[in-house]
Amino acid sequence: MRLSRYFLPVLKETPAEAQIVSHRYMLRAGMIKQASAGIYSWLPLGFKVLRKLENIVHEEQVRAGHIPMLMPTLQSADLWRESGRYDGYGEEMLRMQDRHGRDMLFSPTAEEMFTDVFRSHVKSYKDLPLTLYQIQWKFRDEIRPRFGVMRGREFLMKDGYNFDQSKEDALHAYNRHLVSYLRTYERMGLQAIPMRADSGPIGGDYTHEFLVLAETGESEVFYDSEITDLKFGDREIDFDSVEQCQAVLEEFTSRYARTDETHDEAVFNALPEERRRVARGIEVGQIFYFGTQYSEALGATVQTPDGTSVPVHMGSHGIGVSRLLGAIIEASHDDKGIIWPEGVTPFHCGIVNLKQGDEAADGACEALYGSLTALGLEPLYDDRNERAGGKFATMDLIGLPWRITVGPRGLKNGVVELTCRRTGESEELPPEQAVAKVAEIYAGI
Repeated sequence: MRLSRYFLPVLKETPAEAQIVSHRYMLRAGMIKQASAGIYSWLPLGFKVLRKLENIVHEEQVRAGHIPMLMPTLQSADLWRESGRYDGYGEEMLRMQDRHGRDMLFSPTAEEMFTDVFRSHVKSYKDLPLTLYQIQWKFRDEIRPRFGVMRGREFLMKDGYNFDQSKEDALHAYNRHLVSYLRTYERMGLQAIPMRADSGPIGGDYTHEFLVLAETGESEVFYDSEITDLKFGDREIDFDSVEQCQAVLEEFTSRYARTDETHDEAVFNALPEERRRVARGIEVGQIFYFGTQYSEALGATVQTPDGTSVPVHMGSHGIGVSRLLGAIIEASHDDKGIIWPEGVTPFHCGIVNLKQGDEAADGACEALYGSLTALGLEPLYDDRNERAGGKFATMDLIGLPWRITVGPRGLKNGVVELTCRRTGESEELPPEQAVAKVAEIYAGI
């Protein structure tokens, strides 16, 4: 993409309403624009990252054997009355009526809808196990929306629901989701720590939250420092294997990690003092097992081999996709702007022309742009008639991991400058070597 043809409305000044880093940088980098309190338009750069996150979530869910579908954002109140949650959910649920006076709501979550689909079409244990999921917009009418996409009213969320014949099978689904989430977050360049948590209004006996450590996190967290050394890495997991999923679960949850809601001071203090950590965390996902709570209320049953009809065991598993954008920025930035991990960057590499209109510089930039594009990479070429300082400031603000700088002086020596956004380190290379190095970096991502 050529920046002169792209829509990137960057701001030089920080809007007064932006209180945290991610909100400030998302507004300044032209990623979002507030439409109303807690509701945002996603501008091209922000939308591009959002879709990358969504694609990673889809890929890892499908890898784990889960099946995507899509539910409506508007739901009938009848299902929620049937489950007993319509009156009890609270004022966060946006309620309305259609022209015929029928009670409707804007979905804050989708347990009822998925359970209704299941009970309408699945009758036998032979069709189990089954996990269905969607990535869809949700609405929760926060009393005080703030912090940009971190606590908005409208948000993009992956929510999945497993249906199993027994508690044992459902707990395997729980473990399988925990493993798939570890893979998902690592691909995004995040270390999301699974922490035992409170189930909240969804309910359930087993639940873990995934939290990213950040100074602006809304939750106080207590954890064993050894957990931050754990990496999922490139290991291959058979998601049908109870033993393999259980082994990963034990590895990542055997060390102490709790939110303030479930913190046990005595257990925490039993850790060696040098390993005790207290910090802030941003929730980016949560998994639940809640047994037969919804299947009993809504009549979601299957026939067992002996002909008995039993309610299925269920769990739900969520990832805040739009919230992840803010979490990544909170965890990865400096005083100049965003620093995108390579796995989610909107463009793989920036190209800065220091002297637009110079024949040699223009030609070298065009050649770099063509070579990177031919390799399947997406460069962002700053071809504007703008001073060099302004071009560098824009690249630093939007946070592309790598930048190739082209100028007449370097070209006389046959080199361009390749710069790493995270470290600030630069090296001079012939143009073809710079392209090869960028391609090598992204080859394994």
